[in-house]
Parts: sequence; structure tokens; C-alpha cells
Amino acid sequence: MIQDLRSHHFQNEYSYNAPVQGDITFIFAGRDVLVKKHEGEITFPKYEDLAHKEVKFIYLFTIDDARYYLADIKGQKIIEGYSFENINLLRTLKPQHVAFAAVTAYHLFNWYRTNQFCGCCGKPMVHSETERALCCNSCSNLVYPRISPAVIVGVTDGNKLLMTKYAGRDYQKYALVAGFCEIGESAEKTIEREVMEEVGLKVKNIRYYKSQPWGFAGDLLLGYFAEVDGSNEIKLDEEELSEGVWMEREDISPEGDGVTLTSEMILHFKNHMK
Repeated sequence: MIQDLRSHHFQNEYSYNAPVQGDITFIFAGRDVLVKKHEGEITFPKYEDLAHKEVKFIYLFTIDDARYYLADIKGQKIIEGYSFENINLLRTLKPQHVAFAAVTAYHLFNWYRTNQFCGCCGKPMVHSETERALCCNSCSNLVYPRISPAVIVGVTDGNKLLMTKYAGRDYQKYALVAGFCEIGESAEKTIEREVMEEVGLKVKNIRYYKSQPWGFAGDLLLGYFAEVDGSNEIKLDEEELSEGVWMEREDISPEGDGVTLTSEMILHFKNHMK
């Protein structure tokens, strides 16, 4: 998955570090990120590309010896040789640890962008000097990065896995039932509710599999498997899903994307669950 850095070491402890030559920066505009494309490779601006401009830098984290920053260019002036591209290109970006860095930076970019003013008194927020937090000097409100818990569940019926497709989205590959945890719910209760709402099924024997930070949407995805309880007749919520089918193990594609928890869970069912 995208966060599997293998031999690379991710250090997300907050500290104040002024950028220096060689530090990597991310510049976002909406759902676009500034990149340079050259001979099939994608790179991001470095500090020296921006040092002569009016830029605000925010330290993010370090991977190995490489330090990463958010950069805010006043007026969204594009650097020569760079262009804004949709963040979906990060799904297939190599090396993968740089893709993970960019997606995590996008998560923090959205948090900073949507918390410029205090939600209690409306005054401007300022950056804490000691931790990853935003502070209100007027009413002392303190805000930390928002992480939204969501579940992904592989519903099984013997040799079959419930596969779904989203309604009204560009992404049209098969996925699993998924949804956000609501106030007062455990992850297990979210699973029971989401499966019933989206496909009209009861489930039992809910078992935790693995989690994944998903910076594209600011989520922490919690992966589970569960067995259908009783009838396996699908009653599709057509506002949420365009398709819901039971797929035999041998009919599932053997190809995974190597990035998403959904893909890994589907292949885990195909290759390892009996």
C-alpha cells in the first residue's frame, strides 16, 4: 500500500525547521499539485526554485534525510517548467515513498486551508511553535489535524466476495462496501449499518484486517472482513452504488494496484482466505 515505505523512515514529529537548499516543497491549488514532467519522470519544486519568490514555507515531516515543506506562492505564480496536475497522478507516482509524502502533504494542506479562522470566535488562527496545531490568541481555541475514521469491509459468502461499484464517480473499478464512522459508533457498528444501508445485508463474525492513512480525503481507513448473516440477496442503494455483485474467488482479477487497502483486501481474499 502507499504508506508501506519498507526501508524508508518516516518522521512526522513536528519541529520548526527553516528550509534549505535541497528541501522538497509541495504547492497545491484545489485538487492540483505543482509538478515538473520530464522524460516520463515527475518531480516537485525544491527550496532553491522558490527562494527568490515571496513564499511562505510550512515544515511537514522528514523521510530518511529528505525534508518536506508546504509552500504558498502568493498569487499562485507558476514556476517556469512546472505545471499544475490533478493529484490522482500521485496514485502511480514512483518512487512510492515520495508519492506517500505528497499525499500526506495534501492532507495537511487541506487542514491548514480550512482552519485559517477560529471556529469559536472567528479570529485568525496562528501556528503553534511547539506542536502540529493551530491556536487562537483571542479565545485560546486549539485545533489539531483532522483525521476522519472510515471502514472498508470485505463481505464474504463462502467462496464469494461482495464487489461493488460507486454511483456517480469517475472511479469505476470494483471496490468493497465502505463508509464513515458516525458519532457514537464503534467501527463494528459502522460496518453493520453501512452494509445494511448500501446492499441490504446482515453480517456476522466481523474481523479486523489492517488500516491505511488516506491523505487524498483525510481519512484513516479501517479494513475488516465479515460473513453474510442469513440471506445473500443484494438490495442495492442506487444513490450510493451502481453495482453490487457476488464474485467467485477464481473470477476476481489477480492484478492489484499496490496502493489501496481495497485492492490489497480483494487480493487477500482471492489468494489467502479459505
